[in-house]
Amino acid sequence: MPIVYMENVIMIPESDEDLLGQCSVTTFRSGGKGGQHVNKTESAVRMVHLPTGITTVCRDERSQYLNKKRCLELLRGKLAKRNERRTPRLPVKIPRSVIMKRREAKRVKSMKKSLRKKPVQSDE
Repeated sequence: MPIVYMENVIMIPESDEDLLGQCSVTTFRSGGKGGQHVNKTESAVRMVHLPTGITTVCRDERSQYLNKKRCLELLRGKLAKRNERRTPRLPVKIPRSVIMKRREAKRVKSMKKSLRKKPVQSDE
């Protein structure tokens, strides 16, 4: 399907510094596996894009710098996905042959049901 861009397009800055200026960045301890290093340093990064409210979290790497860089990549991807709009699907007319097959199937089914009924007894 072709992608159509609408009026509510979010401008994504080219440089990382400009994009960081639009974000609220917090760091925290990532926890989990990794031993003492992970539990002592605040290497995990959470970014909130203030104009849209989109949040990304990265705690994969041991260094805060690499996590911040990865977070920016994720944020760019989410913003780009939010920008794209798909064209609405147009309904297609049902072919006449399909309509005729449906009617025939209904006729056969109703015939089966009518044959299941008990025969009417006449009073003679």
